[in-house]
Formats: sequence, C-alpha cells, structure tokens
Amino acid sequence: MKTAVLYGKEDVRLEQRPTPRPGPGEVLLKIKAALTCGTDLKVFRNGGHARMIKPPAPFGHEFAGVVEAAGPGVTSFKPGQRVVGANSAPCGACFFCRKGQPNLCEDLLFVNGAYAEYLLLPARLVRENLLEIPASLSFEAAALTEPLACVVRGAEAAKPAAGETVVILGAGPVGLMFLQLVRGTGAKVVLVGKGDSRLKAALACGAEAALDLDQLSDPVKAAQEKTPEKRGADLVIEAVGRPAAWSQALRIVRPGGRVLLFGGCPAGAEVPLDTRRMHYDELTLLSTFHHTPEAIRKSLSLLAKGVVRPEPLITRQAPLDDLPQILRRMLTQADGVKTAIIP
Repeated sequence: MKTAVLYGKEDVRLEQRPTPRPGPGEVLLKIKAALTCGTDLKVFRNGGHARMIKPPAPFGHEFAGVVEAAGPGVTSFKPGQRVVGANSAPCGACFFCRKGQPNLCEDLLFVNGAYAEYLLLPARLVRENLLEIPASLSFEAAALTEPLACVVRGAEAAKPAAGETVVILGAGPVGLMFLQLVRGTGAKVVLVGKGDSRLKAALACGAEAALDLDQLSDPVKAAQEKTPEKRGADLVIEAVGRPAAWSQALRIVRPGGRVLLFGGCPAGAEVPLDTRRMHYDELTLLSTFHHTPEAIRKSLSLLAKGVVRPEPLITRQAPLDDLPQILRRMLTQADGVKTAIIP
C-alpha cells in the first residue's frame, strides 16, 4: 500500500509498504478521506510531536473510510461498513480516566497514518472511538469528527450564550468551527484572522465582522471597537496557538469576561500576566485539551444534524501523491482551509 511517512522537519515521503492484516480486536480501514489540519502542519514544520508522533512514522490523523477487514473478536464492525475514528483512545483505568478526564489519560493511545491507502486501527481505538458514519454524511464531512470534538469540549467549557459578544482569534479550521458552534447559541461573533478566503468563509458562517489581522495596527483596539460600548468581549476564544495571540486575548476581554486559551503554544512559551487585571477585573481563564469518547459522539451527531457545515472548512480535494507539496504550500499560504486527501 502507499503511505506518507514523516522523517523529520518538512520531510514527508510517500512509500510502498505491506498492507497490514488485522489481529485480535483490530480493524483494517480503507481510507476514503484524510484531512489536512493545523496540528499536522505544526508536526510537519517541527519534525514531530512529543506525545503524538516520533519520526520516522506514518503521518496524518483525521480520517474516514470503509472497513476492509475485521480481526478475530470484532463483532461491532464488518467489511464494507462506513466508519470514522478518532486519533486516540484512553485506557479507562488510570487516575485521570477514573476521574472522568480521559483526555488527560496517562496512557493515551495515539493513532497516525491516515495519509495512506489503508490504516490499521488498534483494538482499544476500535472499542472506544470507532463509529459508523450516518448515511447523510460524506466521508470528507465525517472526517471532521475528531477536530470538531476538540472544539465541542472547548465550547462546553466556555459556555457562549445568546446576547453575548464573542471574539474569536484565528480563521483556520478550528476558528471557523468555533464560529459555527457559537453562532448556534445566538451569540454575536467578531473574528480576527488572516487570509481573504478564510475571512470570507467567516462571514458566510455568520460572523458579524471578520477583521484582517494583516491590516490592523492595533488588533486589540480594533476587536474591542466591535463590542458593545467598546468595553471588550464577553468571551474571547484564542484559536491560533501563539503567545502573541494569548496576550491579545487577555487584553480584548471585558471586565468580568471569560477567555478560552484553546490553541497550544510551543513548549516553554511564556505569556505575561497582568495580575491586577486578573484580580480586580475578575477575569476567568479557561483551557481545554484534546477530546473524549463522549465528545467524539457529540461531534458526529452535530455534523449529521448540520449544526456544523463542512463546506466552508473543506475547500479542495487532492490525491495522496500531492501531499508533500500541499504541506509545503500550507507553510506559506493563508488562503484555503482544509484539503481532503483522497488516496
């Protein structure tokens, strides 16, 4: 089978490898769609990820496909079934799993290799985070289940509400998914980001305003001016993953407001904290990481119900052979959102 392998910084190669056979509890998936994402771009740029993937290793983690074969003991899935899986599965037994925080599992099992013709899914993932795709969803739309599940957890923690003004920093896939969920609550959204096509997508998804970061001399002031009485946002969602954006989020929020620090910054990054403002303005800082089996199921349901639309998020399709050049373009281009890789 053909598969993409990460070897290091900006080094992804397409290789021919033997098609694996599923063992007890495992499922061999024929990939029908694998989506590019910001996390994969970070991994490509940095040459790996401390927890998710260490090169050389198969690459890609947002996927949907058809069961090619099921190993001994698998009774819930059969060949030909349309399925979507998460990129990880908790152990269910460690301290954090017992505390109801499986996203922090001490033995969180990550799965990579979605940019390929076939992907072998381990027994734990088959058991915990493999789901049948509703008939109404395409493979491309279903592949959004994993990233949307992370956004679902963030939205549940931040609790946007009708009548509030929410500022979202970031016009990538995560920012646009947050936008659709927040608009569904009746809140008004101001989005700050880059890329003409992405900002147009934000307006199409219901943003009150989409501010081009490249055209702003003072992003904090520009965002605050779009809020009631220019006091700042009730809620700010940081969906970029850079210290500068974290800092801006803490300054855009109004007194008594909430900030969701969603984007993961590089290890060791630090952000100055105005302790006077934190205390006397009664700010609430929140952060969420990854997803849970419950969030995966909620995410797939939201996609099936049309609460989150895939059209603004998946902007093109491409064959697997084009993946290396697509990743290199993603390093420099702000336009476009997600590409569906079709093996």
